[in-house]
Amino acid sequence: MEREGRMAASDDRVVLGLIGTGFMGKAHALAWRAARAVMGPELPEVRLKTLCDPDGARAAHLARSWGFAGWVTDWRRIIDDPEIDCVAITTPNALHRDMALAAIGAGKAVHCEKPLAPTLADAAEMAAAAAEAGVPTQVGYNYLHNPAFRHAERLVAEGAIGRVVHFRGVVAEDYLADGAAPWSWRLSAASAGLGVLGDLGCHLVAMALALCGPVARLVGDTRIVHPRRPRPDGTGEATVENEDTATALLRFVSGAHGSLTASRIAWGRKNRLAWELTGTEGTILFDQERMNELRLFRRGRHAGFETVLTGPEHPPYGAFCPAPGHQLGFNDLKVIEVAGFLRHLAGGPPGRPDFAEALAYERVIHAIDRSARSGGWVVLGEEDG
Repeated sequence: MEREGRMAASDDRVVLGLIGTGFMGKAHALAWRAARAVMGPELPEVRLKTLCDPDGARAAHLARSWGFAGWVTDWRRIIDDPEIDCVAITTPNALHRDMALAAIGAGKAVHCEKPLAPTLADAAEMAAAAAEAGVPTQVGYNYLHNPAFRHAERLVAEGAIGRVVHFRGVVAEDYLADGAAPWSWRLSAASAGLGVLGDLGCHLVAMALALCGPVARLVGDTRIVHPRRPRPDGTGEATVENEDTATALLRFVSGAHGSLTASRIAWGRKNRLAWELTGTEGTILFDQERMNELRLFRRGRHAGFETVLTGPEHPPYGAFCPAPGHQLGFNDLKVIEVAGFLRHLAGGPPGRPDFAEALAYERVIHAIDRSARSGGWVVLGEEDG
């Protein structure tokens, strides 16, 4: 179905309701406030109308801090508000489906954090509903908007490294490396769905698909390293229900092959989202812990890898800073992401990725999980994989 951006507000403003006030809730609030100031007046103005958190005191405090006109403790009041035409969802994963489907049913645009839902069936339902309704959607894969990554995509498209033949990627953090770290909703299959694959691995999959195209088949392995963790309230232990580490071998439709490794127990790693892309004429290296750099080797240049430091010549870096080497940060990537969605709401091309594209990423991570359980190769497209 053809998707069209549209502005629902009569005064050509986007009226926003934000559900969720955690780490990503604040990142969204900052991005929606800053996008037009950074990217220019061609973007529609955003009115931050309503913030939702079940804790009224917290909602009131953060609404004032973040610049929202009001707050609620029941997210359904945002859905029922006819003035709000865009809903941003930054809650735990298990809440995404009901909130997104309600917003879609009300004809509102939806910006949802990844992953879409704990289960592949729920994610597919969300994507199908958005397509049927024709409402604009976007999912929070902000690393795809890094000017360095966009430059890597251009290099591949221009043939700078020839035909892509191999992708090798790793994503690793240490927020659960300590086996005594307390249990949380992220370790529950019902609340989070997959473990490190749904939390971190999907970002690596998004990058791999952007650079190499769709996956044809894969084989995966996963492991729960710390099977039980102390409950936060000190009343004993709880079972960890999803994977701490995951590894997969991939064969892309293009014929390229590759490997992915994901870990949430990697001591010393804070945000390692790194990959090496090899072509017939060269190689590109990237690591999100050094997010303002690419390393490029091209055949015939025997001095080794050159470092490409992002600057104004790598859009949209220049919208933030006129000087190279001064560097962008995590929250800047969210600003770029939101700006793309605002352009779509004003009639431009779809934001990246929309629900349909994000579903493709989730098909891959769930296929890795299914392969680990079955012990064999999985062909993408079989059994909704």
